[in-house]
Amino acid sequence: MASLISHGVAAPYILHLGLRDYSETWRAMQAYSRERSPASPDQFWLTEHSPTYTLGRGGDEAHVADALACSGIPVVRADRGGQATYHGPGQVILYTLVDLRRRGLGVRSFIGLLEEAVIELLCRYGLTGERRPDLPGANRGVFVGGRKIASIGLHVAGGCCYHGLALNLDMDLRPFERIVVCGNANTAVTQLCDLGVVADPARVGEELARLVFPPTPRNRVRVPPPQVAPNRGIL
Repeated sequence: MASLISHGVAAPYILHLGLRDYSETWRAMQAYSRERSPASPDQFWLTEHSPTYTLGRGGDEAHVADALACSGIPVVRADRGGQATYHGPGQVILYTLVDLRRRGLGVRSFIGLLEEAVIELLCRYGLTGERRPDLPGANRGVFVGGRKIASIGLHVAGGCCYHGLALNLDMDLRPFERIVVCGNANTAVTQLCDLGVVADPARVGEELARLVFPPTPRNRVRVPPPQVAPNRGIL
């Protein structure tokens, strides 16, 4: 199971944001990460986005050329790692605003924890998830039956990260056909509903978040979490 490394640090606050604009949420993550101090709590933001393509900071624009030309869906170059992906309603987004240094985690080990959490979640639904490090492109994430079901991309600065992972639950997968998914033209995608799983996005997101750093008697949060305003970021 994921979460073996937490070093007694408080489990992150889990905030349910509902359906949010991608760029607005990205700006809020940047603001929180810019203003946080060594004592600031870690946060997990659970959300869904209106249809948006995103491209990692070093991503190849050719991978979204078809989407730019004729999809009508906005394309955003973000400051995360990785290549091109798609976000839309019915996809569970877990944003991880985490002080990795405080938890004694490196970037690769944290990505590994996120992958393990997804694999454990899938196992609970009777599915077998796997990593595919053999594939070309931005191949971090989780696959089921050779098709990608979860993607991961992070921004890390000063030992702290934001962005996170996207898990396909019950969404329109057709927009993925207009991009080179995660830098590999042969990457196909799947989702939980096509694998026989019908579940509430909020519940799936909550379960996933708690698999990364499960709360224990030592790390439970005992103070109210901050709020996220729709247009002003963190309050």
